[in-house]
Order: sequence, then C-alpha cells, then structure tokens
Amino acid sequence: MNAQTLVAKVWNFAHVLRDQGVSYQAYISQISYLLFLKMDEERVTQIGEASMLPKGAHWEDIKDLSGEALSETYAKLLEKLSKQGGIIGAIFLKAQSEIQDPAKLRRLVGLIDSETWLGLPVDVKGNIYEGLLARNAEDVKSGAGQYFTPRPLIEAMVEVVDPEPHQTVHDPACGTAGFLLAAWEHMKLHKKARDRAVYSALKNKFSGVDIVPEVVRLAAMNLYLHGITGVDSIVEAKDALLGVGGKTYDVVLTNPPFGKKQSYRIVRDDGEIDSEREDYDRQDFFVTTSNKQLNFLQHIMTVLAPNGEAAVVLPDNVLFEGGAGETIRRRLLQNFDFHTLLRLPTGIFYKQGVKANVLFFDKKPPSEQAATKDLWIYDLRTNQRFTLKERPMVHADLDDFIACYRSGHRAKREEAEKFKRFPLQALLARDKVNLDIFWLKDHALDDPDLLPSPDEAAAEIVESLETALERFRNVAKALGEKLA
Repeated sequence: MNAQTLVAKVWNFAHVLRDQGVSYQAYISQISYLLFLKMDEERVTQIGEASMLPKGAHWEDIKDLSGEALSETYAKLLEKLSKQGGIIGAIFLKAQSEIQDPAKLRRLVGLIDSETWLGLPVDVKGNIYEGLLARNAEDVKSGAGQYFTPRPLIEAMVEVVDPEPHQTVHDPACGTAGFLLAAWEHMKLHKKARDRAVYSALKNKFSGVDIVPEVVRLAAMNLYLHGITGVDSIVEAKDALLGVGGKTYDVVLTNPPFGKKQSYRIVRDDGEIDSEREDYDRQDFFVTTSNKQLNFLQHIMTVLAPNGEAAVVLPDNVLFEGGAGETIRRRLLQNFDFHTLLRLPTGIFYKQGVKANVLFFDKKPPSEQAATKDLWIYDLRTNQRFTLKERPMVHADLDDFIACYRSGHRAKREEAEKFKRFPLQALLARDKVNLDIFWLKDHALDDPDLLPSPDEAAAEIVESLETALERFRNVAKALGEKLA
C-alpha cells in the first residue's frame, strides 16, 4: 500500500471518530501512540533489538484485546508510558485515551496492526505522518494551523541559510518540527556528511522546544518516524521565553506562534499560583514588553552563538512598532548583520489576514561600528495572490528569491525589481527606524480582480483594529503611570 492510500485510509477513520467528539489532533495523538508500540514490536520480532518499553506496556498487551478489557489495558499502558523519560516520555507526554468506544479503538488497533511499518522506507513513513499533520492544520476550529508553516517556505529558508553538518540547529517554537526536519534533510546531503562519523553525530545537532505538550508529542513522533531521534528526544515541552537562555546555537530557524500577547502563570514552590504575567522579566532581555513576537526576537538574539545565523518568520508589527520595537530594531542593526528581509504574501498561513516576513540576520562580535551595512529587501507580497487551496505556495514561487539571495556569495548581490538594497544610514534616518518598507506599485488598487477575498479583507481589518487597540492600551497605560 502506498503512502497516499495509507494516509487516506487512516484519515477516513478520523471522520468516524469526529462524530464521537474526538478532535483531529487527539486522533493523531492516538495514531502516534499505537504506531510507536507497533514499530517497537516489529524491531523486537524482525530485527532482534531489545524493546524500548517497560513490561506490561507492549503492543502484544493490547493487540488481541477487545471491549472493556482493551479500553482499560490501553488506558493503564498510556499512564505507565507517560511517566517514562527520553523519546518515550516525549511521545507519550500526558497521554490518555480519548476514544471512549471500545469498538472504535479495536478498529484503530486493527488498522495499525494490518501494516508492517518497519518495512516502509523512512521517507514513506514520514510522508504519511506529515500528510496527517497537514490535514490537521486545515481544521480551523482546532487552531492547529498556527503550528504549520508552508513546506516550500521552510525549504527555501533552510536552502539559503545552508546549515552545515558541524552546526547546531535550534527551533524555540518548533511546532510539529517542520524546520528541524527540513534542516536534517538538507544537512545529511552535504558532502561532509559522507563521512560516517560526521553523519552519525548529525542527529545530535538538533533541538527544539514548544509550550504546548500536545504539539511536542506530535513533533517527537514526526522526528522519530523520519529516523532523526533515538532513545532521547530532541524536543521538549517548555516555554522558551521563561528563564535566561544560557545555551547557544549556530543556527536558529523558527516561526513563533501568531498573536501579540501570551500570559503565563508564576507558580510558587508550594504549587500555588502567585500571579499571572504578560511580560517576561529576563536579565538577558534589554527591553520588557508584553509583545510575544518581540520577546521571541530578543530570545533568538540572545541564544544565537557568535557568528550564528537566524531565519525567523515574524509579523509586520515587529518592523514598525514603536517603543520596545524601535529599541530592538536598533539593537538588531547594531549588534547583528540584519542583511535580508523577505516580505511574505498573504494567504499562505491558516490564520487569515496575517502579514509576515522572514528576517535573516547573523550575530557579530561586539564592535563600535554597526554590524549591519545594508538591508536587502525582497518583496514577494505586492501583486501576489495566494490561497491555501486554489493557489497554494509552491517551491517555484520562491526560486527568484533564492537566486537573488546568493547564498554563500552575498557580496555579489544585484538589485532587481523585487529586490532592493537599503544602506544602514537610510534605515536609521527613518521615523522610529520603521523597516516596513515597500516600493512596488500595488496593481490591486486598479484591478478589482486582484483584490483579496471578502474573508481575507475582513481578517486584515480585524488585525489592523487589534493593532490599533493595542496601541491605545499602551498609551492609556503610559498616561496612567505618568499620573500615578
């Protein structure tokens, strides 16, 4: 059975469970648990490897059961595995059975048992799982789309950054591990990776974190099926923005979650909640703000190793917001070589109306001279129309950007219609160092057919109103503090 047929077969069963109130994401979690159990059994019976699982938590303990016996044994098995460490603990993080009907659970166990998964190539298993994640992202109600970055964009970002096998790669908001997977696929094909020792050490070069346990579980399984992780997990569940960074990385590739604010709770040693905060008070941050994207940018600037490289997807407000935003942009231009900005088109993310960019910058040694000399901006937004279904972004849409980027030869860049150079002094002279720069004529103003759809337009209006409201809140807060 090919990957496409398997995805269809596995996904069709999701619609049966959907009627029972089981979300797509919960269904994929159950698939993850059962797949791991089945593949562990196949490693034991077909290859002769020792099982990774503790006694009483194997595939053979549930595969022939049915009815209440299956439901009870499965629930106890998940509870036991959720307390394990390493890759097992990551995949079974806070695991519980969400399929209440024993007959439905029996059918799902039979579905997994009917296929020999270990015999499938790594790429096929990985494609099956990524196909499920992609379909899950389409479920607007679950909000899963915020963890899904278009694959062509991820691949283009990795291609131009061009991480090498000796470099460490990190994603502080890893979602389902799309960036880590793309970096792995890119780095293992590098000529240096032909050396067996280099290739063997490559798996230890990746790491990621995410604040949502359910997403970490999916990421861990995704990496496992692609053959990247071993006994230990390279992703963990935590808030990347809490606590001083400490460890640094050669390459950071990430798309932090959308939304400007994120509150978190301060828990005392006795377990009681002390307070709830929206701003992160970190000694290694140079400004305190409640803007989540600005905090992620500060975090990335902190955890980049000397001469480290970053490629980060961030919304437009990071480019023009005053106050903390201006301070961070000045620091970025001074201490980092902020060399490239890719203005992304709308319609490529599952949250409508999002206007985002990719910021490419390198960390440079401290100096009195600004590290940034020129910022090159590529406009892939103006006069571009993308939708998730009718006109999805494909790799060819990014070919011209990749060619203009001149990876490894940035000194030989040349200006083009969509690619312009802006010297540092011109950037610093702009009001509040506003980097939201555009120069192409928008033909949509003359041609109604090029205007966004009503739902996209409505989403953009809502986004603009939320931004304006947030600014008014900041003004009111500042005035209140001044009067006090």
